[in-house]
Amino acid sequence: MATNLEAELVLDQRCELGEGPIWDAAAAELVWVDIVGRSILRYRPADGAVSTRSTPSDVGSVAVRAGGGYVAALADGFWTVGPGPDDWTHLAPVDADRRDRRFNDGKCDPAGRFLAGTMGYEKRPGMGALYRLDPDGTVERLLDDVTISNGLAWNEDGRTFYYIDTPTRRVDAFDYDPATGRVAGRRPWIVLPDDEPGSPDGMTIDTDGGLWVALWGGWAVHRYDSAGRLDTIVRLPVSHVTSCTFGGATLEDLYITSAWSERTDEQRAAEPHAGSVFRVRPGFRGYPPVEFAG
Repeated sequence: MATNLEAELVLDQRCELGEGPIWDAAAAELVWVDIVGRSILRYRPADGAVSTRSTPSDVGSVAVRAGGGYVAALADGFWTVGPGPDDWTHLAPVDADRRDRRFNDGKCDPAGRFLAGTMGYEKRPGMGALYRLDPDGTVERLLDDVTISNGLAWNEDGRTFYYIDTPTRRVDAFDYDPATGRVAGRRPWIVLPDDEPGSPDGMTIDTDGGLWVALWGGWAVHRYDSAGRLDTIVRLPVSHVTSCTFGGATLEDLYITSAWSERTDEQRAAEPHAGSVFRVRPGFRGYPPVEFAG
């Protein structure tokens, strides 16, 4: 039987579509995005400080850059973000002429490459893809026929890549080549039962090989052990749970993002903290965050 935990509210931010949390170790801050709210947000647990930075278009995900600032997956491709409010550089266009799609979740692989995927605004099947941005600014498309590109994670040696295309209701595993960043050998790893509420969204991995999967519409984050068995359920007071990451000085705090989009006025009233950030200390630890090497 799975262990049940309750997450606590730590930041009543109420993002429309909060997503893509990462831990900035150097700053000791949580970083995440409000995709359609077009903002990058930072939260410093030490004193509760919050900062927000506007983005030029819908922002699917970001990663801290080793040289400073961020790399960001915006609606029209990959950008670098510097310290100034206008310090934006369009590094690599991706489908820049397509107004019907945008980037969604993204994350750095163990070698410091940035992987991020796309989806159609109307969520039409097969409109998206998964891309890899290398440190030299080149882009390679890794997967086609994606509908809602979402969670990404790698195991300890970087040779297994876990990936979510939300409507499949699966977490798939791939063989991953750490030297080249190429994928092969796709196979289902976790399949949600038909009667399980919610759909898999963002995810992270702990140092024991457990995958923590946020459930959009499921009011929870599920942990699946290294054999793919459900063993922990983190309950939340919001339905649209979007993603999670480990943070804090010892990487033992699981931070969880959420959204209030696609909810009626009545549903929002019943979920007053939808879009906020939550936290739980589940007894596991995450890996140190990886920065973009470009």
